[in-house]
Amino acid sequence: MTGSSHQDLLQQGTDFFASEFGIQPAGLWSAPGRVNIIGEHTDYNDGFAFPIAIDKRTVVAARCRTDRTLRVASSAYPGVVETSLDGLDPGSLTGWSAYPLGVVWALAQAAPAAAFTGVDLALSSDVPAGAGLSSSAAVECSVALALNELWNLGLGRPELARIGQLAENVVVGAPTGIMDQSASLLGKPDHGILLDCRTLQTESVALGFRDAGLGLLVIDTRTSHSHADGGYASRRRSCEQGARVLGVKALRDLDGIDLPRAAKLLDQQTFRRVRHIVTENQRVLDTVAALRTAGPSATGPFLSASHVSMRDDFEISTPELDLAVSSAQDLGALGARMTGGGFGGAAIALVRDGDADTVAAGIAREFFRAGFTAPHIFPVSASAGARREQWPSS
Repeated sequence: MTGSSHQDLLQQGTDFFASEFGIQPAGLWSAPGRVNIIGEHTDYNDGFAFPIAIDKRTVVAARCRTDRTLRVASSAYPGVVETSLDGLDPGSLTGWSAYPLGVVWALAQAAPAAAFTGVDLALSSDVPAGAGLSSSAAVECSVALALNELWNLGLGRPELARIGQLAENVVVGAPTGIMDQSASLLGKPDHGILLDCRTLQTESVALGFRDAGLGLLVIDTRTSHSHADGGYASRRRSCEQGARVLGVKALRDLDGIDLPRAAKLLDQQTFRRVRHIVTENQRVLDTVAALRTAGPSATGPFLSASHVSMRDDFEISTPELDLAVSSAQDLGALGARMTGGGFGGAAIALVRDGDADTVAAGIAREFFRAGFTAPHIFPVSASAGARREQWPSS
């Protein structure tokens, strides 16, 4: 995100808060969306993932109240949702407000002795919703960071990531892992985050894209998805069933040598689901090793292999995503894959800087020929994680 556009987003957040609540916010906080370079659906299997925080962010303008009232507004939706800290119940929170209010509920579970007050929250964002870039985690993490500071809770970033995941799992009803929130809170410029989803240990790994003249293109297919629908949940159930039959705590505990046994014990569909997770975990580690030894250009084949696995074994791709990936590859991308939970959303392509415009134009042309909705194609770069933007003195 350029400095001017970021400042525009911050100003939009301030102005939106003032227009909705008739007062200036006490401060502004922001959190980025994320692109997962590789490691899809591995997080809830205790595996490995390698996301980046991106240069598109959600800004929350916030101010504490003197009563117990909670008010939330979003520039993407009309009206203000109002409730009370005393009546906050996961079953009563629906729609877009379940994300920020779910974080309030989850914070109350994590710090039950804290002296919470009511709060006004106003959300503005340039993270595309429904594109697989985790606009939901950007909301959760910006709100969690803001309230952690406003309420003086003293929670660390790993705990705030768990807060965001709890909100999404229990309140929103999406059975996601912790990768998205970890990326949004822990990102660094031109670095990926190697996340061990079992131990929650993270390691910042230099990408070296800038020095190598490489960049990432996001191809938002504009086919929306919802993590709370049955497709995501059914994949998770298949993984859990495979782990039970194979006698392990999670699919993280398997590697390639276990796949022949898995093929004998599991039905074909469950075996394919298991095979994706086992091979995807290895691809994450191979991608990080390639970055460290051979440079970023060497990661392309792992991205492309990941897409084949998601398309054929996990079966979460779509015709639009497949076309985005194949077109990017044909046009010179070093590697490409769908990213995010699947069933729509976005693909990413690793491209040389000089090829980016040609690749983008070619993909758009192929979508037109196929009769698909025109994709939204834009570059992203690895960015900083959630942060306080402004805390005025008055």
